[in-house]
Amino acid sequence: MRCCSTMNSISSKSDGMKNRHRFEFAESRLTYGTVGGRFVKGENPFVEESYQRVALDQLIRIAGITDDDLLIMSDVDEIPSGHTINLVRWCDDIPEKLHLQLRNYLYSFEFFLDDKSWRASVHRYRAGKTRYAHFRQSDELLADSGWHCSFCFRHISEFIFKMKAYSHVDRVRFSYYLNPSRIQDVICRGADLFDLLPEEYTFQRIIAKLGPIPRSHSAVHLPGHLLQNVDQYRYLLPGNCKRESG
Repeated sequence: MRCCSTMNSISSKSDGMKNRHRFEFAESRLTYGTVGGRFVKGENPFVEESYQRVALDQLIRIAGITDDDLLIMSDVDEIPSGHTINLVRWCDDIPEKLHLQLRNYLYSFEFFLDDKSWRASVHRYRAGKTRYAHFRQSDELLADSGWHCSFCFRHISEFIFKMKAYSHVDRVRFSYYLNPSRIQDVICRGADLFDLLPEEYTFQRIIAKLGPIPRSHSAVHLPGHLLQNVDQYRYLLPGNCKRESG
């Protein structure tokens, strides 16, 4: 699905068709669609997001999904592991809605935040009932199911675009937050791009997470595709915090 606008009604470009050749191995199983932006100034950004998710529901039906097919609902930076997907494929009578516990990383796999990501989910599809959503839908949670790598971009320009174009825009309180040199420094320190307190709900957890994220120097239990293509994705590995300008 290609969307012509962001949540904030900013025109967006897509590299999807340019990179289409990378998915030739599954070409016969892919369904493409485009949704035009509504570009309504001053509107709540989540109205635009909801509009895009409805369009995605329609594309899923066009692709030919049927009852009891497994449907993964996750953001692009939420990556279920291959072992997880095989497990739910091979097991009988899995829950109708199963959330996936993912390991949270920030900027790269050098900065492990916690293991509290839970919004990604797997659904047994039901025509007329299943809708694409990104909130709590069940009490069932499969532990250690993959990775959530937030703000894991190659180029500084991508950081700036996301800071301005998505639900984070109200966090950009000062223009210097978008300074490329500052962003690069924040990335290498494992600090917060918006100088905000940790998103926790007890003082104990807030205090425990204050300051930069401790570095990890391990490449154990990372996505297999990443480890098999180190040269292409080196910026995601520990010790490679410098980003390209883009």
